[in-house]
Amino acid sequence: MNVTAPDSKKWDAFVRQHARGHLLQLSAWGELKADYGWKPVRVALLDEGGNVGAGAQLLFRRFPLGKLAYLPYGPVVDWNNRPLLEDIMRVVHQTAKLNGAAFLKIEPGQGIEPDALSSLGFQPSPQTVQPPRTILVDLADNDTMLKRMNQMTRRNIRKSEKQGVEIREGSRRDVDSFNAILHETGERQAFGVHVPSYYEKAYDLFVPQGDAVLLMGSAEGRDLAGVFVFKVGQQAWYLYGASSDRERQRMASFAVQWAGIQWARDRGCVTYDMYGIPDEDENVLEAQFETRSDDLWGVYRFKRGWGGRVVRSAGTWDKIYNYPLYSLYSFGLRITGRKP
Repeated sequence: MNVTAPDSKKWDAFVRQHARGHLLQLSAWGELKADYGWKPVRVALLDEGGNVGAGAQLLFRRFPLGKLAYLPYGPVVDWNNRPLLEDIMRVVHQTAKLNGAAFLKIEPGQGIEPDALSSLGFQPSPQTVQPPRTILVDLADNDTMLKRMNQMTRRNIRKSEKQGVEIREGSRRDVDSFNAILHETGERQAFGVHVPSYYEKAYDLFVPQGDAVLLMGSAEGRDLAGVFVFKVGQQAWYLYGASSDRERQRMASFAVQWAGIQWARDRGCVTYDMYGIPDEDENVLEAQFETRSDDLWGVYRFKRGWGGRVVRSAGTWDKIYNYPLYSLYSFGLRITGRKP
């Protein structure tokens, strides 16, 4: 196979049709991250017909005295095809080293066994970037999905309808309203949010192309909640959500989430990823969610009610190229606890 740096059109076409294609491997995701300190680089292997057979979009970022390479939900390859997997990983390592990375951080996603990663020279990382555990909702007709939900979620969906919450697909102008509500959400639940321009850029890159939607819920002319939902192939992801402190009795957050699930289903998606819950076994989650509110525990209480199943990815793994710089990075991580 020949090595190439595919253009965005060819790369995205490959990602969209591949069984392991993922939102975070689309060229638009790399473009989004490029505005916030990351450098995207794509590499691929071409077969004899010139078609992409495997590939990866890496993201590079500097840290004091060095640079890291990050590969989220990749490489995009059939992991059961060991020769092809090894070939693309060789190209990935060469690319990472050529770009000056001290190490490669990989988060390959779900369905990958730890042995597969350790056999490729990776070691478990002390630091995650994407949340390793999530809830997947299997999409079906409305009645089937409603039956799977817990009683509180069904009741709040119906209450939002009775309370007059109206749903609309948000325009570019509505991103300002979403950002204002998101600021309230971040303060209330004590979690960090991106700068407003990040969500504006995300809208510009994904919504006009049909890869995402901004759904806003309002009542009596006032916006009360919003969600960004993304899709690739038959998968959808709920990445960003916001709910106002005002008129919470209207349950607008349930209305927009239900609309997001239906939007994904109606566009051919079969799974809806709630994207991020505490990294604990399900018995621990169920035992502690009523008394915990730190980190992702607050959102777990909301997400658990939608009738999904808890799944865990392969987690985060590192391949070290420069041990002194990796040790420096790890030391800084222990001091600050920050993600890259």
